[in-house]
Amino acid sequence: MKRLDGKTCIVTGGGNGIGKATCLRLASEGAYVAVTDIDDGDAKSVCEEITAQGGTAESWPLDVADADAVHQVFDAVAKRFGQIDVVVNNAGISGVNTPTHEISEEEWRKVIDINVNGVFFSTKAAIPHLKKAGGGSIVNLSSIYGLVGAPDLPPYHASKGAVRLMSKTDALLYAKEGIRVNSVHPGFIWTPLVEGLAKSSDEGVEAFRKALDDLHPIGHVGAPEDIAAGIAYLASDDAKFVTGSELVIDGGYTAR
Repeated sequence: MKRLDGKTCIVTGGGNGIGKATCLRLASEGAYVAVTDIDDGDAKSVCEEITAQGGTAESWPLDVADADAVHQVFDAVAKRFGQIDVVVNNAGISGVNTPTHEISEEEWRKVIDINVNGVFFSTKAAIPHLKKAGGGSIVNLSSIYGLVGAPDLPPYHASKGAVRLMSKTDALLYAKEGIRVNSVHPGFIWTPLVEGLAKSSDEGVEAFRKALDDLHPIGHVGAPEDIAAGIAYLASDDAKFVTGSELVIDGGYTAR
């Protein structure tokens, strides 16, 4: 039996990168997958791929920074599939790579609105449905930079640190109701976004990737599927005794 047979899973930012890999993995584990993304075209493409592989998925356009839209989509997913069992809060942006004193309020708020408020809105919308289902799992995407610092991307680092502690707080708040909440902390992952940065870099793709590889003791950057595997574990009953934890999938980056 597949680990997520009959479970309904919502993935935010599910149209590409880690989100796409997660949708594909959850579907392969037997889940009904609600693929949500601000780019509805990307979300629809993921659904088509899942359907072609014999899985079940539907897409919804969603801006996670819009609280009303989040509630409407979560209610629609529950109506379509009968209930909600798993929520993967993956949607996020990196924001500006600017020293703190040069960041505008608008640039700061944009990252917080998506990376922090988006997790809050999705969790708020999910909890009543998870309670109704008798429990479930929330998986929040943080980062290695929710654990350690670096001299870049101040809004991003602040947002991922917030997600880490939000996860622990909600794990404690809802444990007695059978709702588990955990955070995942990826190292550098070779996603289309990172590949795009490599292509636009002065040193070229090969040198850019080699520099990222060298940051990880294991010798290479991660793949989206590496993170999706960890998320599938936390979503499943294999992790029934796991809540308030930090699943670090970083090739040894933070072990130093």
